[in-house]
Amino acid sequence: MRIAVADTGRGMSKHALAKLFTPFERLDAAQAGIEGTGLGLALSRHLMQSMNGTLDVSSMHGRGSTFTIELPETVAPAAVALPVDREVLRAPAYDGPKRVLYVEDMVENVRLVEQILTHRPDVTLIPAMLAGVALDLAREHRPDLVLLDLHLPDLPGEEVMRRLHADPATSDVPVVVLSADATRPHIERLLAEGATAYLTKPIVVRELLDTVDGILAPQPPGHRPQSSISRTMHSEATTVAKPR
Repeated sequence: MRIAVADTGRGMSKHALAKLFTPFERLDAAQAGIEGTGLGLALSRHLMQSMNGTLDVSSMHGRGSTFTIELPETVAPAAVALPVDREVLRAPAYDGPKRVLYVEDMVENVRLVEQILTHRPDVTLIPAMLAGVALDLAREHRPDLVLLDLHLPDLPGEEVMRRLHADPATSDVPVVVLSADATRPHIERLLAEGATAYLTKPIVVRELLDTVDGILAPQPPGHRPQSSISRTMHSEATTVAKPR
């Protein structure tokens, strides 16, 4: 990936270019009345090099400068193969197509959950990055399950859950919270307020699939689901993705 930013400013001489990335070197900026410390470009180059990239500049005095960064192509985190045993990924028998509404404003997490749920072909994932949009989609599509992040740009997740439960059209839809907040009082409060389960980030593949299956797949007579609290407290499977 190569990105170049060009300007039509006053440019720099070869002598100035040789000193440009030196820490605290400001060339003639001080005389020109330009504020700064002379660290920005040095830190920027160091950041690029830390990501196996480069930051370079070309310039012509009186004509302008072009700054260029190059970074190696890589696989997005959500597309990395999930090292989970095949038994975990084997889909149980659902009693028909299912719709899952995922309320999450981080694209990386949406892509990750999309990838995980490809192992449940009966499930259609409906993403929503805003709480208001999610509430409209829930009324329109009547999902079989809502996966809910708590930190949304327009409304807290707790309020989204309260509104879902208060609306007759969505009051019976199970809500599973996905959050980086792993404090027990917070988890217990959300469960007491009506969350069906509370799973912590980083997402544990086994926990997510077990929870989705436990809600969407028909259970045999006498089946007793695992406690929602205990599911949030153990981590026996591989974790992936960064917490919010």
